[in-house]
Parts: sequence; C-alpha cells; structure tokens
Amino acid sequence: MAKDLLWEIGTEEIPARFMEPALKQLGDLASNALKENRLSYADLRVYGTPRRLALLVSGLAEAQEDLNQEVRGPAQKAAFDENGNPTKALQGFCRGQGVDVQGVTIKEVNSVPYCFVQKSSKGEKTASILPQILVHITQKLYFPKPMRWAYEEMRFARPIRWLIALYGKDILPITLGGITAGNTTRGHRFLSHGDIVITEAKEYVAKLAEQYVIVDQEQRKTMIWQQIQEKAKSLAGEVKEDGELLEEITYLVEYPTALVGKIEDRYLSLPPELIITPMREHQRYFPVYDKDSKLLPFFITVRNGLADHLDIVAEGNEKVLRARLDDAAFFWQEDLKKSLDDNVQKLQNVVFHESLGSIYDKVTRIQKIAAWLAAELKITDSETIKDITRAAFLAKADLVSNAVYEFTELQGIMGYYYALQAGEKKDVAEAIRDHYRPRFAGDDLPVNIAGQLVAIADKLDSLCGLFSVGLIPTGSQDPYALRRQAMGITQIILANGFHLSIAKMASFSYDLLAEKNQLQMSKEELQRNISAFFAQRLENVLSEKGISYDTIKAVMAFGIDDILTIWQKAVALQAFRQKDGLQELLAGFTRAANLANNATEMIVEPTLFTDKAENDLYDSYQKAQEIAATAQQKEDYEKILDAVSSLRNDIDAFFTAVMVMDKEEKIKNNRLALLKQITLLAYQVGDLSLLVV
Repeated sequence: MAKDLLWEIGTEEIPARFMEPALKQLGDLASNALKENRLSYADLRVYGTPRRLALLVSGLAEAQEDLNQEVRGPAQKAAFDENGNPTKALQGFCRGQGVDVQGVTIKEVNSVPYCFVQKSSKGEKTASILPQILVHITQKLYFPKPMRWAYEEMRFARPIRWLIALYGKDILPITLGGITAGNTTRGHRFLSHGDIVITEAKEYVAKLAEQYVIVDQEQRKTMIWQQIQEKAKSLAGEVKEDGELLEEITYLVEYPTALVGKIEDRYLSLPPELIITPMREHQRYFPVYDKDSKLLPFFITVRNGLADHLDIVAEGNEKVLRARLDDAAFFWQEDLKKSLDDNVQKLQNVVFHESLGSIYDKVTRIQKIAAWLAAELKITDSETIKDITRAAFLAKADLVSNAVYEFTELQGIMGYYYALQAGEKKDVAEAIRDHYRPRFAGDDLPVNIAGQLVAIADKLDSLCGLFSVGLIPTGSQDPYALRRQAMGITQIILANGFHLSIAKMASFSYDLLAEKNQLQMSKEELQRNISAFFAQRLENVLSEKGISYDTIKAVMAFGIDDILTIWQKAVALQAFRQKDGLQELLAGFTRAANLANNATEMIVEPTLFTDKAENDLYDSYQKAQEIAATAQQKEDYEKILDAVSSLRNDIDAFFTAVMVMDKEEKIKNNRLALLKQITLLAYQVGDLSLLVV
C-alpha cells in the first residue's frame, strides 16, 4: 500500500533570500531522486518557514517498481573471437550487468550486430532506501553562504536542530548533522507550547497551524497581502505591489499579523524616496499612498505573532523609523548646503576603476560622448544641446552626497532633487535622475532627449572602458553588470528610433579612453567585441518579442552595426513570412544565391542575353530595384521584400529556360551577375536562404 512521506529539516532562522531557491532545489531533487529510484507517488509538495524546510510526498509506493530492461553491450565482432568464444570485453560486460554469458542475444542496430542482455531485478522496499535518498538530496542542497557548526563536517544554511523522517507512521533511521530523526517538530518560537508530535504526514500542516506556524509559504504570502490590503483600505490608501518585499517578509515570519505605524508629518517634506528607502530596505515596511500616488503618513509592517498589543509593537517600529528618518533629514539638509558644481570637482578623488581614472574623468568622457551622439542624431537646437551638456556634467554629482553615501540605491534620484533645489532646469534634473535607467528589466526609460543621450553615453563609456582593460563578462560572471548596460542602450535606441553605429560609438569612446589610459586591446578588437556583445543582447530582445530564431539569423547574417535597422528588418521579415508563396520564393532564391557565389562580374550586360526569360527577369529586377531604393529611404523593409517576391515567377521561368553555367564564358558570367544583383537586392534585408520553411 502507498504511504505518505514527511521529511522536515528544522534549523536556526534561515535568511529569507535563501528560501525560495532552496525550496525549488528540494522539490526538483526529490522528484528526480524518486524517479531514478522507480518510486511512484501521487503528489509532492515542499514547504518552508524561517525555521524549517519540509518535503511532503503523498501516496508514495511501498516498493520500487521491478526492473526489466534490455541493455546493449559490445558489438558482436568485439564480443567473440574467431573461434566463437566470448572475449574479455563480453565477459566484463556480463559481469557488470550481473548476468551469465549464455543469456546474450544478438540484434542489429543500424545494420551492425550487437550483444544484448535482459536485466531484471525485484524492487526493494521503499522504507529501506528512503534514508539514503533523503540524506542525499539534503546534502545536495546549495546555499550561497553555508555554515558548519560544532564538530560536524556537514554544511547547511544554518545549524540543524531537529529532523522528522516519517514514512506512514514509521520513523526512518536517519542521522544527519549530529541529529537523529524522530517524529517531533517545533512550533512558533515564542507562541507554541512544547514539542509537537507528528504521528503521520497528513496531520503535519494542521498540527503546526495549531501552534502558530503557517507552514505553507503560499498561504502565508496570501494572508500577508490580504492583511496589508485591508489595513491600507482602512487608511483610505493603497499599497503598491512589491513582489520582492512580499516574498522576503513571507520567509521572515511563521505567523503573520499586519499592523499600521505612523510617520511624523515633519518628515513628509523630504523627497519621497528618502522616506521610502529606509522604510523598505532597512525596516521592511510597506509605504501607503493616496489615490494620486502621494505618500501618506503611515506604513504597514508585519509582525511574527498574534494581534495582541499591536499598539506597543507599532510604537517600537515607529521609534526605529524615526531614528532612520532623522538621519535622512540631516543628510538632506547638509547636502543642500553644497553646490553641485563643487561636488563634481570632488569626483576627482573618487576612483571609477584603477585602470580608467576617476569618476571626474568619466564625467568628462560622458560629456563628450553625449555631445557627439547629439551630432550623430543631427540635434541642432542650442537649448537642447546645453541641457545635454549640463546634465552630463552633473550626472554623477550626487555620488559624494551624504544621502547617496548612506543609501546608494538613490544615486541619480537624489541628484534630481538636488538639481531642482539648485534651480536647474527640469529637463536637466530629469536627465540626471534618468541616466541610470533602465536599472532592471521592465524599468522605465529616460523621459527626455538629454536623459536618453546621457544614459547611452554613461553606459557606453563603462562598456568600452571595462572591455578595453580586459573585463569582459564570461559565463554567469558579470560583476560590473555590463550585460544590463548593453541591454539598456539597446532598449533606449529602439524605444526612441535612434540610428547609431555601434562601430562608430565604440571608436569614439575608445579614442577618449586612450587619451589618458593604457588599454589592453586595439580599437579594432574592441569594435569586434562590442559588436558581438550587442548582437547577443539584440538576439534576446528579438526573441522575447516573438521573432523566430531563423528570422533573427537571417537579418543578422551580415553583422550588426545599426541596432534599430536590424530590429526593423527582423519585424518586416517576420511579417513577410506570413504571406503566401514564401516557400516557392525561397526555393528559387536559395538556388539563385548559391549560384551567385560563383559570380566574377557585377555588371549585367543585356546585349549578352540569349533568351526572352533573361530579358524578362532583368526588366522585373530593374523595376524591383527602383521600388526597393525608394523603400530603403523610407526604411520600409517589408516593401523591399515584396519587391523581391515579385520576381518569383520570373526567377522560376529563368531557371526553366536557360542553363546558367553556359559553355560560353561571357554568357555564363552575365547570367551569374544577374543572379548576384537579385541576391544583393534581398540581402538589403537579410540572407533569406537561412530561413527554415
């Protein structure tokens, strides 16, 4: 009969950020191990609280499934000698499989005879193999910073204090980390009454709930969010969704109760982010907003316990926050006494990178890059150029402010407020705030042209500078977040329709870097590396937008320099693929492209045509070329593809009527030149021969 399995690892409090990955690992390891051991089950769930990781398997079979399999051994010619006697290779194979040589049969695989044996074994009792399985999956759990405690050699997230190993009502014989498994667990650290005896797995969740532990993390998360919403509603406010903070709190408490605290009015004159950041990052409080997204003088937090004496708990939380906000207010007032221009000069003492100079050096480069980008984009308005230059100069000024020193995540944001207080134009202030954007996937992009160009300039300088001194991301290692920087540039370019050459951007940035720094690669090498790096980012963007892999391959076949153009071509080709007749067009085009590789001439001479089909194709090509030229100016790449498609019938007729590789050299070369021109017409969008239909 099937029974339920409960495996609980009780520990000291595990950091919240460890929990979600650990639970996923536990579930995956358990399901894989049970499958590998031929143990069927009805359901598998994992649970976690700060003090425990638990595995609950319902309907776990009482024994392994019997094993009956056919195993292939050595080829017949290697298994028997010339006299038909088994070789050492066959004997070793049979010995390894636990079968007799007499049981070998011969079967052909791809016309080659091989030796096969039937291997059978009766499944073992589940109870006898579970201890080994559970210990194995527990030891395989990975944590970013594991601990070793007492005299134990085992490493785990935090010291293990108790274990439950129940199969049905039987305790499994397991000892791990110096702890012997039993059938008792512990409830809430302060609210429960003694150890809790679990006689069988199915009562686990309910018995813990009786002792103030909501062991199901999804249930806890739902409870927390519902309570927060109810508290916010009672304040005539709302709490914005914050999945990261909600998940963290879920793994900080076992029995959640939401409560409201107050923020003194005197702090509300501070920039909202300067209030929210200490609340969220340091105290794990949810800010409350009105319907216009204005910060209200309240916060909502979650205690690990009952609703008793919430006024006292709230008072304690308010006291801690008051100290934090006093610091924030002091930083704000002190920072306002300093000039942003003076702050920029102080950046000479702040190192950007030991091989690339100071932050001040970087600011100087950003200014020049931003001005160059404006010229490339043909921005001529003098006020706009002044805004770009001023924003680039002040972009990093807040890095030496007290507020950003304490709350580094507010870089740029505090610069925005300091700029407004200093009387800078709003466009300049917004550009200072936005030049770090996008900071993460889904983040907002810069709102004005100054912010967009300063953001590209800043990210480009970091990319080219760090690449040039050999700090190119490899594998999962990207300590300077250069992938995010390149993705940010890509997103800004696409969102605003900027035509910018990657090679030219890299070249200009390299020249600036080389003025004062010793670089480890040539300009040409940097251009190749940066281009390849952006190609990977653009592939990801196109793929996320539903562009098929072969469309991406086709439009990027000849390299990537202008990100926007590649995007436009991919979108056009993806749309064109939905039209009728694509397969027939590609058949003719691929044949034409393959033959065109042999072309030695580029000029088509109509006087050398010998068949009407040649003239017809050439005439159609000339019309298509005119259409394509106009479409190219309008960046209408689907129109170019339509022009190529219009040649389909004439291409087919051409191949039917003439032998391209004619004996007469001039005729052959002329036909190849015509095919080359048609191929180049399509190459304006991509290599269509790479499409899979």
